[in-house]
Formats: sequence, structure tokens, C-alpha cells
Amino acid sequence: MAIGTLPKPMKCRMLVGNEWKSSDEKIEIRSPYNHEIVGTTYMAAPDAIDGIIRSSLAGFEAMRKMPSYKRYELLQGIAQRIRDREEELARTMTLESGKPIKDSRGEVDRAIMTFTIASEEAKRLPGETIPLDLNQVSEGRFGIIRRFPIGPILGITPFNFPLNLVAHKVAPALASGNSIIIKPSARTPLTALLLGEIVLDAGAPAGALNVVPCSNEVTALLVADDRIKMITFTGSTEVGWGLKAKAGKKRVTLELGGNAAAIVDEGTDLDYAVKRLTVGAFYYAGQSCISVQRIYIHRPLYKEFLDKYLRQVKTLKIGDPLDETVDLGPVIDQIAADRVEEWINEAVNRGARILTGGKRDGWVFDPTVLENAPRDVKVSCAEAFAPLVTVSAFDDFHEAIDAVNDSDYGLQAGVFSNNLKHIMTAYEEMEVGQVIVNDAPTYRIDHMPYGGVKDSGFGREGIRYSIEEMTEIKLLAVNAM
Repeated sequence: MAIGTLPKPMKCRMLVGNEWKSSDEKIEIRSPYNHEIVGTTYMAAPDAIDGIIRSSLAGFEAMRKMPSYKRYELLQGIAQRIRDREEELARTMTLESGKPIKDSRGEVDRAIMTFTIASEEAKRLPGETIPLDLNQVSEGRFGIIRRFPIGPILGITPFNFPLNLVAHKVAPALASGNSIIIKPSARTPLTALLLGEIVLDAGAPAGALNVVPCSNEVTALLVADDRIKMITFTGSTEVGWGLKAKAGKKRVTLELGGNAAAIVDEGTDLDYAVKRLTVGAFYYAGQSCISVQRIYIHRPLYKEFLDKYLRQVKTLKIGDPLDETVDLGPVIDQIAADRVEEWINEAVNRGARILTGGKRDGWVFDPTVLENAPRDVKVSCAEAFAPLVTVSAFDDFHEAIDAVNDSDYGLQAGVFSNNLKHIMTAYEEMEVGQVIVNDAPTYRIDHMPYGGVKDSGFGREGIRYSIEEMTEIKLLAVNAM
């Protein structure tokens, strides 16, 4: 199929139980690149909520009784079916999200890994035996500790990783014997619905996974229902903390925003740092919560770094995300495009200098590098979610750490350094969930613990760590008599 040519629009329905359902409210999904219709689906109505939750309760009963080897086989089957439909999934992601096709294929590979790791974790849910005979009264007693699934989970996912961020909620939920309702982004629901089809085809019990596009009103009804035992949310900071405030006694995991910073220390391999920080800042047009937004460079390296960095940034190819050679496509919608332009103008009006980029064609921005942006302008202190990065010099390593920490966010940070003392100082003093050494803070592999501090979130993802969030420890105290 030629570049820019769209297939016949997809027609998807909601997955509830083992049935595909429609409603009175149909929505169209359009390409962020050329605004043509990619597909259609339906939004769940408020009166559908009870049936959705009942289905999830039935799915939970089936999943919690499913033996470990069966959960392993189910998850392995899902991973294989994702592999079999890799190109279909990748193309759907690109069409509905504007993500370059080569990056969409990478996301499919990560989803395969996520379900494969989850299949292994299903066979080794943690447990332990502990002695209880610590005094004379407890002589002859011991304890067995196991983790048990907690019940139906509500997963709310964003537009930017419409397959793998859904997988990061579905895979550990099924591995631990829970059921899950996925509320995908209304901008990118088609990929999640394809995953629902795959999970059903792999033999998941009815209601183990429900995929339900819905409005904020309907989402609020799900959040408020006592039958939902956990909310796992990935998205904006404002919405995430609002959900937590409304969740009551439910468990909550929040993976929220960031404005990731990287330090380029003395003695660094500049060519490698330039390469990784270019990818880290402009991958998927910067629409990642760990996209590089701030770079602090040791002053003696500053000019050489900038010369190399700007040359590298200018090699990025902008255009049709279906083109195999394109590195950078559009931002997700008009609102995002207008906001990015406004933030760049604010920074320039406050004294920042555009070193490259700053130009816009519809929803597509040239990759933009800003110098001397004040710390209190939005491109510095808020989450840009855009193809832009700020650069500045530092004289002392502690000064750079203070600049990294001067943020309401604390998701990930990167340190390019061969100085072990500096590396350990960064690890101890940076107010983030993960410190990435000699790579961009955009680095993530799917089994690692992932989450933030401050406004960046609450709890951790990464399959084993998600399973811990989705299970309850229960003790069996045994008197051996």
C-alpha cells in the first residue's frame, strides 16, 4: 500500500464478556497526520455500566480459579497472536496515533515481551514460609504467606502507547488471576480493541478482559463503583490525582507526567550522548512522559555538545508516519499543536533562543531546541509532551542535580558520566523514581520497576511490580500441634 494511502476504515465494537457490542454513540477516529477517518467504534452508555462490571466479576471468578500453568498458556498464546498480527497492529497504531511505523513495530515487539514476561511471572507468584515460634507460647507454629488476586481492576490508558501501555495493565492482571476493564483513550481505541480480539481468541474466559471506550462521565461511574477493587491509570497529572481523590478505599496506581532531565557530565562520550539524547527528545514527537525535555551540559563541553547535537537533530526526517524512513510525525491533535506553539512563544518572549526548529505545519512541528529558557516558563517546568528540548550549561555537578530536582515532577532522569562518585550522588539525591546512567531518561525495558515521585505518580508498574500492586498478601498461621 502506498505511503499516505489509508485502508478501508475499521469498524470496531466494544468488548464486554465474550460479546462485541455497540451503542447509540458512535465515534470516528481520524489520523493526526492527514485527518482522514481511520475507523469507528462506540462509546459505552451509563446504563451499560452494571453489565460491564457483572461481566468483569464473572471473569474474575474464572481467572482466580485458573491454575498457574493455564494462565501461563493463556499469556503465551496472547504473545504469539500479537506476533502473528504484528503488521496489522503496527499499522493501526500509526494510523490512529501518528506514531512513525518503525516505532509502532518496536511497540508491538515490546508488547510481545510484556506478555511473555507475564506468562513466566504467572508460574512464580511470590510466597514464603516464616517461623512463628519466636517465643514459648508460639512453639510449634509457622506461617505460610501467599498473594491472592483482589478482584476486578479498571485500567485507564493514554493515546501515546496504545498497545504496550494497555499490555502493562492487562498482562499482570491476568497473570495474577484478576480480571480487568480497559478504558482506552478516545483518540486511539482501535489498537486496544484489536488486543481484546487477540485475548479472546487466545482463550481468555468471558469477562477476563473488557475493552470499553467511554466518556469521562461513564469512567467516573466505574471509578465510584465498589465492585471495582483497583484503578491503574496512566495519563495526565491533573486527571490522575483527581481519580485518586475519588477512589475511596480502592487501590490506585498512577503513572503520570514528567519533564525528564539529563545531565551530560565531564568525560562523557559526546557522540553517544548526542545520539541517545536526540532519540530521547524527539521519539514520537516527544509525546512520552519520559521524553527528554531538559539537558544540562558541563560548561567546558557545552559548545562542542551543541554543535554535534544540532547537526544530529537536523538530520531527523519529518513527514508521513507511514513512510518507513520518517522519524517524526504530528502531535496528536489541534489542542496539543496550539499549546506547543503557545509554550514556545512564551519561552522566546521571556528570553529563550530557538537554536533550531520552532516552525509548525499544521499539527507537525520541526524538532525544536531552546537555549536559556527560564526555569519558570512552561517548556521548563511543565510537561511539554512535544518535540522540544531545552539546553543549558552548568559549572558544578551538584548545581546540575539541583536543577533536575527543581521540578514538580520526578519520573526518570538520565546521567551521562563515567565518574562513579557523581553517579552515586545522582542516585542518592535525584528526586525521581529511576536514575538512568549513560543513556537518555527515555530508556525503559518492560520488566523493570517503573513509576515516579512527587507529581509523577504513585506505585510502580513493570510486570512483577504491577502484580504486587494487584494482589493481597494473606497469612496462614499453622499450629503443628
